[in-house]
Amino acid sequence: MKIDTALILCAGFGKRLNPLTLKTPKPLLKIKNKTLLEGCISMLIKLEIKKILLNTFHLKQQIFDFIKNTKFPIEIEIIDDGKDILNTGGGIVNMSNYSESDDFLILNPDTVWGDGYVDEIKKMQNIYFSNRLTNILLVTQKKLSYDKNLSGDFELRKNLLKKNENKDFVYTGCQILNKNLLKNRQKINFPINEIWDQLLKKNELNGFESIIKFRHLTNLEIFKKLANL
Repeated sequence: MKIDTALILCAGFGKRLNPLTLKTPKPLLKIKNKTLLEGCISMLIKLEIKKILLNTFHLKQQIFDFIKNTKFPIEIEIIDDGKDILNTGGGIVNMSNYSESDDFLILNPDTVWGDGYVDEIKKMQNIYFSNRLTNILLVTQKKLSYDKNLSGDFELRKNLLKKNENKDFVYTGCQILNKNLLKNRQKINFPINEIWDQLLKKNELNGFESIIKFRHLTNLEIFKKLANL
């Protein structure tokens, strides 16, 4: 089995990258003359994803024009958050309502996604289906992060994520979720870590370790350094 639908979170304000993101949405910032969103989509094409849904809110016309003018060789549907931004969890739920798929590969476009992630995500996907999971997050050790100031998110033990004192792993911005986890949400606007926290309490939040150097646009200083590499 394999996942055929990916969701990309493109609605955020990107406030930590102001003033750049006051005029340009974060997914359209460039690293080595390529937008973050283009790198993300290119990786999904190599993963043989059939359809991409991405959400918009902040400076959404720029996202729409970029997708329309670039003409990627993959089906892409743009889902508007509406009159109010929905946060990560709400945005994922809203996009999932436009799809018949049961399982989604979900990406944050503020990670610099490269071809090296393709094999890792394929392995993560195999674990997801072979173990009949409902969730799995791609995480990496803090020491592999380009931004050395990141605090950890989780501890990883035998593919299970925990939140103990030794939070040596950070979330990379890639996860697989089953649609059943998204059903019957009472709140429209909520962060996805609310679902993670529920799974953590039941000892059911799964992780897969990435060994690739993690490059993520945490703030303006890090972006400028990455852009000049």
